[in-house]
Amino acid sequence: MPERSDIGSPSRPVFRPFVLFSLVLLLAVAGCGERPPTPPGEWTNIGGDMAHTRYTPLGDIDAENFESLELVWQWSPEGRLAPLTARATPIYARGRLISVAGPHRDVVSIDPSTGETVWTFGEPETFRWEYSMRKQHGKGVAYAEIDGRGVVYITTPAFFLYALDAETGLPLEGWGRPVPLEGFAETGVVDLVEDLLEGWGPWEAWEEEYDPNIGVPLDLGYITSSSPPIVVNGVVIVGNSAEQGYNQSRRENVPGDILAYDARTGEFLWKFHVIPRPGEVGHETWLNDAWEWTGDVSSWAPMSADPERGLVYIPTNGPTSDWYGGFRPGDNLFGTSVIALDVRTGERVWHYQLVRHDLWNYDVPVAPVLLDLEVDGRRVPGLVQITKQSFVYAFDRETGEPIWPFEEREVPQSLVPGEWTSPTQPFPARPGPYDIQGLSEDELIDFTPELRARAIEQLSDVQTGPLFLPPLHRDNDLGYRGSLWCPGSTGGSNITGPPVADPETGIVYITSHKACSGQGLAPGEERDAIGNPAGTTVLEWASGTSIGAGTIEGLPIFKPPYGRITAIDMNTGEHLWWIPNGDTPDNVRNHPLLEGVDVGETGRSGHSAMMATPNLLLASGQGSDGTPFLYAIDKRSGERLGAIELPGVARYGLMSYRHEGRQFVVVQVPGSLAAYALPDTEG
Repeated sequence: MPERSDIGSPSRPVFRPFVLFSLVLLLAVAGCGERPPTPPGEWTNIGGDMAHTRYTPLGDIDAENFESLELVWQWSPEGRLAPLTARATPIYARGRLISVAGPHRDVVSIDPSTGETVWTFGEPETFRWEYSMRKQHGKGVAYAEIDGRGVVYITTPAFFLYALDAETGLPLEGWGRPVPLEGFAETGVVDLVEDLLEGWGPWEAWEEEYDPNIGVPLDLGYITSSSPPIVVNGVVIVGNSAEQGYNQSRRENVPGDILAYDARTGEFLWKFHVIPRPGEVGHETWLNDAWEWTGDVSSWAPMSADPERGLVYIPTNGPTSDWYGGFRPGDNLFGTSVIALDVRTGERVWHYQLVRHDLWNYDVPVAPVLLDLEVDGRRVPGLVQITKQSFVYAFDRETGEPIWPFEEREVPQSLVPGEWTSPTQPFPARPGPYDIQGLSEDELIDFTPELRARAIEQLSDVQTGPLFLPPLHRDNDLGYRGSLWCPGSTGGSNITGPPVADPETGIVYITSHKACSGQGLAPGEERDAIGNPAGTTVLEWASGTSIGAGTIEGLPIFKPPYGRITAIDMNTGEHLWWIPNGDTPDNVRNHPLLEGVDVGETGRSGHSAMMATPNLLLASGQGSDGTPFLYAIDKRSGERLGAIELPGVARYGLMSYRHEGRQFVVVQVPGSLAAYALPDTEG
């Protein structure tokens, strides 16, 4: 249930009713068609557009001239801006290239032609920043045009929201509310923690005054951010990130409620409770009182939006903690879900829970992709959600109805004392899975019988099985060290390789790899002795012995391909093709145990950075000797059409823009941004 409030005292939040004027409706970006409009040649969202297609309509670069691309500039931050933030995709709007850099997540404007720094903006240090576990996880900034002026919005590791003038980098005057800490601007900022805590029971019972340097008291939980907000129809919607679930050893935490602010003024508009309170939809899925004091269900991955329908789509994390949930029996809505909210009011329009009572760190890792589809002769406004489980869930984004059915299938049940598991999980009938699901002997290396036998022996002391095999505790009656589930925490798909889509054809391109995760859960006291966890009550079970599939003398234990790119036609749900991600590594092809064996094209583990254009799929990869490349790929066949060498292995995503008549492609490599363009024939 959303709630509304006004600005409170900086010492202890006391909130008053706030009236949301219908004026925000007038701020909608003008445009036609079903997809959120992006001006040609611009890249105004980290996903390219609010649909998160990572598609550019610029077609200057094609198969014929791709290998003529040249490195035009390379931006390598220094000092406070270094190292470059690992997952940030720049935006380009009104002739400005803007991103974030460094552990403070400073905002930086870069000259699009030369790569020179134009301006920077940074936040003063606080305890909240120092404690943040997501300093280097920022994925960029949000952008909107308000009253004819470009405005950049950013959430920081300390969980403040800023609005900056895109031309100067200065905080907006008359926006937000002052933060009573030394060094903070008097305007252009909002302390998000104040609004997050308001009305939450554990905070209301807290007997100390609010300290903006501390933020959430660590006995109650912990909050930060990793993805930027999104601005839809004059409303800034803010997600968040929590203490990493795989490190959590205590059950108390703060819920990652969704917050919304007026883009013009910074006034607080509404809040959506991601852990339902009494009387709210989903409250019955928490079978004890855990909803009162536990949390997470953060929206750490980017959000997408449909401005025409006035909807924002929220992908969520699981609840506290990743591997054990006996203290929170039930399906635990809205954990590991997709939620569609009304931008004006924060009311839930529809939702779907992809994983019930998540125990696998199967959080929704990438933004929902919005595509208009033709399904069985009817036009469908689609929403495509890629997951760590190697599933594609497809919805009507207006109604939430599945485009193809989801089947309820029985799944293995937990053997951990005190645990609760859902008897079934939803499996999409269509499209089929695009990478490993579960682990059996059929998935193990089979280049020679001897290697297969060694793989079987290597896994003989861990429990393996189908998708949704639960974590297992040490010293169990089965005699296993723990359990190994596939895909693991890194997927399948993950944030390190967002999917891309062609909105003209309805084809989605997915990068994935074979990887498993495992645990021999230990008593919570063991994990609790490590680090400085949030909360007070130690869990019965927490992360203990980490178990991986391992290798055999450096050879992956799986059959190839180790990583792949898959094309799926979302109009039909059919897989069109798949190709290995990169080339077979020399250390596999020339391995002494494989002498005389034709290993074929294995690809590499890890995810590709990708972008779609009218002519090509651009995807990063590595050659057999590890040389990093950017490949041009035929979108219909998967055929590799060209390659250019990169100065480093590409990370996360690509982006493109046209500046002064020239198309640029920006690739993020370790430590720098590298911009490519065709030779300037006029220069």
